[in-house]
Amino acid sequence: MYDDYLVDDAHSRPATHPIGMTGGFRYSRRVQFSETDLAGIAHFSAYFRFMEEAEHALWRAAGLSIGAAEKTGGWPRVAAAFDYKSPLRFEDEFVVTVRIAEMTRRSIRYGFTVTRADALVGTGSMTAVCTRKENGELKAIDLPGEVVDRLRAAVEAGEPPDRSQR
Repeated sequence: MYDDYLVDDAHSRPATHPIGMTGGFRYSRRVQFSETDLAGIAHFSAYFRFMEEAEHALWRAAGLSIGAAEKTGGWPRVAAAFDYKSPLRFEDEFVVTVRIAEMTRRSIRYGFTVTRADALVGTGSMTAVCTRKENGELKAIDLPGEVVDRLRAAVEAGEPPDRSQR
């Protein structure tokens, strides 16, 4: 279904787009009670939601919506990982920093760093493929140029201008 998402041909942009290593886009939030286990520690699965929330906030800061498939394509995840270094607990305030680690012709790999104050909580990554539905099947398509440009600009800007997005 997505097997060809990394395939490039001579008529496309280069396969990999280097992204400047800026400070990244920062998304702040607090651990909710429903995200913890009986010990009051954030459940391991919550970190994947934290990364996805930060990705969506990045898209909003870029003036885009990841849910607008008719304009930006669909974005199924094909890979996700998180390395835990220190636990988050109920009501901890933390920051998820998003960077665009790599762009291929048809995919975006995000890098995430989660911190609490100055402590590293963990690092993660997530890869999404741009798709379109054809005959009931998802087909990988090229990244829209406007999406690429806007996401890069939002990452370089750092934080959303309106903190109410969080």
